[in-house]
Amino acid sequence: MQADFHYYATYCAAFLAGYSHEEALTLCYSAQMVDCCTRTFLKSISATVHAATSQSQAELVDMKADITGLQDITRVWASFHFLPKDLYAKTPRASKNYKNKYRLICGPNGSLVKDTVELARGRSLQAAGIAMHVLADTWAHYNFAGTPSLVINNTDNNFQEIMPDGTLRDIRFKHSPGASDDIENAAYNSTVFNLGENNILNLGHGHAGHLPDYSFIRYKYMPAWDDCRECLKDNPSDYRKAFSQMIYAMKYLRGQNDVFETEKYDWQALSPYEEKIMQILTFRRTDASDDWKAFGEELSGMEIPDFDVNTYVDEYKNAPSEIRDDTFLGRFMIAALSQKSMITHKIYSSGNLLAGYSVEYDKHGFRGIRDYLKLVKESKRQRS
Repeated sequence: MQADFHYYATYCAAFLAGYSHEEALTLCYSAQMVDCCTRTFLKSISATVHAATSQSQAELVDMKADITGLQDITRVWASFHFLPKDLYAKTPRASKNYKNKYRLICGPNGSLVKDTVELARGRSLQAAGIAMHVLADTWAHYNFAGTPSLVINNTDNNFQEIMPDGTLRDIRFKHSPGASDDIENAAYNSTVFNLGENNILNLGHGHAGHLPDYSFIRYKYMPAWDDCRECLKDNPSDYRKAFSQMIYAMKYLRGQNDVFETEKYDWQALSPYEEKIMQILTFRRTDASDDWKAFGEELSGMEIPDFDVNTYVDEYKNAPSEIRDDTFLGRFMIAALSQKSMITHKIYSSGNLLAGYSVEYDKHGFRGIRDYLKLVKESKRQRS
């Protein structure tokens, strides 16, 4: 997904869930910040690089494809963008290495979605925003894994778009960095094919280009993990479910609901705006920000400022060290560390080392990474 959904649509969902305008802005800013909080950004503000929630193309190019590098990549992408649906999924393939990668395939309504939303309950609005980013991406990115893998993430070149009238047209892919996708002529950018199993070009949905990120598109394709059998992706339907599930999840985070369950959606809250939302989701363009922004401002009667990654930088940099964790970005980083630690531990506990080793810091104390001491302190504060 892109800023149109993670920022503006998340604002709309938050407001419909009962958050105030100011709270919804904090939530949606945090949701979008997940795509921007790279090590490069964190270094620029002298913050811990372990709180990174994304990696830029330049950073990925410089990453080594050794075990440590691959684990670092997987921790980021599996925790925030390609949340695994089933860490114990069965597959007829015998190789343990293949099974470990197969079990990182992203999908909605898995147990880790429930864990992610429950982790944010009673914590900061920044934590809630991060959880909404992760939840939403399970719908956009499912069938792909947040670890470099040719045998999982590769696709056949046979892509067909299902047009609104039901007819099919072929999708053509090209590799032209910086060029815009041409939706009118069905010409889209994608990564180039690379035979290296662990090559960074085989991370996530690179071979499918930005198709998973566009709400309007319905298409058929053949993923490598399913032996290149035809798969249907209906983005308007999936994005509609994502929006409704976010409303339901945020009502739980506000305390309006006592439990969060998977496969639950707040269709009642969405119902009065169904036609408007489906118009936004199905309109054929690469960026729906203007429409989502207009809808959000219509809902609240307030102006939604454009996202600016530097909005809270000065507050963080100018704050005394002893209170930096209580600034906007400080709270975001603690929430990011918590999410990454939780998902890494879940993957590790399943017997899968693709995201590295893990310990439960609140139970066993400090082990290894100094910056994770923040989690120990935060855990104690939550209990006090």
